Amino acid sequence: MATEQLTGLGPVEAFALVGVLGVGSQWLAWRLKLPAIVLMLAAGLLVGPALGVLEPQRDIGELVQPLISLAVAVILFEGGLTLDLHKLGDARKGVTRLVLIGAPLGWFLSSAALHWGAGLGWEASAVFGGIMVVTGPTVIAPLLRQAKLQKRPANLLQWEAIVNDPVGALAAVLAFEFVLVGREAESFPDAVMQLALGIAIAMAVGIASGAAISYTFRRAFVPEYMKVPVLFATLLATFAFPNMMLHESGLLAVTVMGLIIANADLPSFEELRRFKEHATILLVSGVFILLASSMDFASLGQLTWRAGLFVALVIFVARPLTVLISLIGTGLPRNEKLLIALTGPRGVVLVAVAGLFGERLAANGVTDGAVVGPLAFVLVLVTVVLHGFTLAPMARALGLAATGKPGVLILGGSRFTTALAEALKREEVPVLIADPNHARLVRPRAAGLPVFYGDILGEAAEDSLEVLSFETLIAATENDAYNTLVATDFGSEFGRDQVWQLARVKGERARHALPTQLGGRPFGGGKTYGELDDLMRQGWKLSVTPLSEDYGFDQWKEDRPNAMLLGRMGTDGVFKRFLPEDAELLFPGRAEAAIKDLPEDQRESAREALKRRRTELRVNTARGRMSPGVKLVSLVPPEAESAKAG
Repeated sequence: MATEQLTGLGPVEAFALVGVLGVGSQWLAWRLKLPAIVLMLAAGLLVGPALGVLEPQRDIGELVQPLISLAVAVILFEGGLTLDLHKLGDARKGVTRLVLIGAPLGWFLSSAALHWGAGLGWEASAVFGGIMVVTGPTVIAPLLRQAKLQKRPANLLQWEAIVNDPVGALAAVLAFEFVLVGREAESFPDAVMQLALGIAIAMAVGIASGAAISYTFRRAFVPEYMKVPVLFATLLATFAFPNMMLHESGLLAVTVMGLIIANADLPSFEELRRFKEHATILLVSGVFILLASSMDFASLGQLTWRAGLFVALVIFVARPLTVLISLIGTGLPRNEKLLIALTGPRGVVLVAVAGLFGERLAANGVTDGAVVGPLAFVLVLVTVVLHGFTLAPMARALGLAATGKPGVLILGGSRFTTALAEALKREEVPVLIADPNHARLVRPRAAGLPVFYGDILGEAAEDSLEVLSFETLIAATENDAYNTLVATDFGSEFGRDQVWQLARVKGERARHALPTQLGGRPFGGGKTYGELDDLMRQGWKLSVTPLSEDYGFDQWKEDRPNAMLLGRMGTDGVFKRFLPEDAELLFPGRAEAAIKDLPEDQRESAREALKRRRTELRVNTARGRMSPGVKLVSLVPPEAESAKAG
């Protein structure tokens, strides 16, 4: 018993290790600003074939392949949920051509690269070439998030990846059926009939499942707390049933199901999409770790120099020709065509399906089937590493990604926000003021600031705003409830720490306090919209002051004793808010004055609490944020400006 335990991990330990490595790789990639897929592949190869700690077939057993198949189904369904036809916009024509023309053309060119490059026979080349139609939504999505592409090329790459995934799997099924016909395993009419019937059933099941979910959710036949479980159970059934008729047709069914739900305009759609998005991150992490750790270096040893030629032909010939020919006549600019043509990473679906069909080809006497799996893994490894490190620089070079400093999206056109936007603009920080009230935009428009008229939560904003070029949102309208709504909605997209909000009227009272999950981080020195507007009427000004070795923070405080510190900009030019917890550390006099305003019986306990918080470490950390090279953004009273001028 002890010997058996030493030879491998148990299923529970194996799943735990996969989860830790997958999520840990994602987190480390975020911290280091590296492609997450690259780190996940490296982690899987390290614990798998390199060290032998994890061997999925040994440690988990026969469940590995079904688990990967179910994970791919959930991933494709989540991808289908992002296919909102209303948001396709001017990318519609390009997406249609990439699917209708690009898929068969890519199949042919990939098969040719396999035959003449890798040296495979036409049977294995046709099957594997069909699988290579896929470009991997599991890889494209995190790459697009990292590269911050403009909306149209991002839509083209995302839609192509999601729609062509089931198309590629079915193309492989079609080619495999023809291989069986050629080897007299079954008749040609039977093969065609089975394929057509399988595709029809998959489409029908996907449409029916999506329509059923949409109808029952809209009519409230399913309570809120059961919507996610019902959706998940329906998803599994939608994937499993068509697969009984035609292998891999379940992928088409779940993609169609996601597409139907995405365009049903369900009130609870956003909650469903976010849950599935979080589940997909976990599944993508796990699948990549499992696939990488399953790789056998001995099987890779079967490959020759022709594998490198094959990969080069796919990346630099087959993919560019497929895209450039497909997009002829679409009117897309040359830089967008070039970016899409040179971006074709492969992912989970390719490795999983290729390994399966490779085994089935070998079992039916096609000797080349044994190298299909290793070739697929090499292609995925090379394209993921290549595009992971080159997509963002290439997008910036072609003018298709956000460049320079991250922007600030300001909600509300007031005296204060206009002055703040002008100050940031002078520092070359991209800004945009949005307001649903047209009259509120007169002042910022007169100041020459970019504005957006409309509801920032509406579809018009999604269609016309390049939200990815902004990293910070400041909710600062006169409507506290609207500020809270927008800040809460954008929190999941920008990150909670990058969504800021002015203080609410009566917000400090227990009766009006909100849970921490609602609203944004405090901004504006604890002042409400009305209080800031009064200060601006009194002549307060926005000031940006650079600190240096000769002019430090203490001198700044001495020159502006009543100034309200709003934020700071480091040497990278990124605007960061002034943390409220730093106020009592950097302005002890103000903290003491606030204590004196408290009832007498509360002052002593407040001083003791302040003393506990004012540790040397915390003070030094706060002062470190005010080092030379930092620019302080503050609101200063008229006397400070007069003294400065004098």
